[in-house]
Amino acid sequence: MNKLKSMTASVAIALALVGCKSDLLENEAGMSALGGVLTAATVSENEVINSAKLSAQEMDKKSKVAPANSLYTKRLDRLVSKYQQVDGLKLNYKVYLSKEMNAFAMPDGTVRVYSGLMDILSDQELLSVIGHEIGHVKLKHSFNQYKQTLLAASAREGITAAGGTVADLAQSQLGEIALQFVNAQFSQSDELEADVYGVAFMKQRGLNPNAAVSAFQKLKRYSGEGGGLLSSHPATSERINKIKAEIAK
Repeated sequence: MNKLKSMTASVAIALALVGCKSDLLENEAGMSALGGVLTAATVSENEVINSAKLSAQEMDKKSKVAPANSLYTKRLDRLVSKYQQVDGLKLNYKVYLSKEMNAFAMPDGTVRVYSGLMDILSDQELLSVIGHEIGHVKLKHSFNQYKQTLLAASAREGITAAGGTVADLAQSQLGEIALQFVNAQFSQSDELEADVYGVAFMKQRGLNPNAAVSAFQKLKRYSGEGGGLLSSHPATSERINKIKAEIAK
């Protein structure tokens, strides 16, 4: 996609989030928001990543992070001790104390795992999920998703239209961007690509790739075809079949 088409797509996304296009263009505030999107569309990769890092920090402040002496933290630290850097990505891990069965990764290398997910998965299964989330970062899915959320926020606030930059977003706004990012849905193709990456992650490191199958079988049993980690993914049955096919290659 060329730059003009990419910019147009970003504008369309932001317009969908801030309201009806015709209503938006009929008022001064709407024009200011539109101007913000057009300027923010040129935001650099480093600006997006730095903003994601700040958003992750705000998310950590608003979440119950497991302390260093927690059994959850000790377990996660043990499992990821060899994976502080993966495929050129510098990663940082924390556990959120929550019954939610979820995990996410942000474009700056933030990886967060919910204790509810850790409660139901074995070590190998948990690593397969982490590999999947790393895949979203490596394949730029997280970057693209976060950038869209950032552009929409700049549109709503009219930040860059007033001559500012994305760095002018307040801490509260960065926290809201993080929350919106976590709740956003990746496309089906993104999810399936991350599944393939996750299988390769396991195979290349001598881990059991079949753990990805059993992980999703458990998630399906606990939450059905949707909910928690599965709420933004293709149907679990479809994913299991595709993962099995990938393992067999």
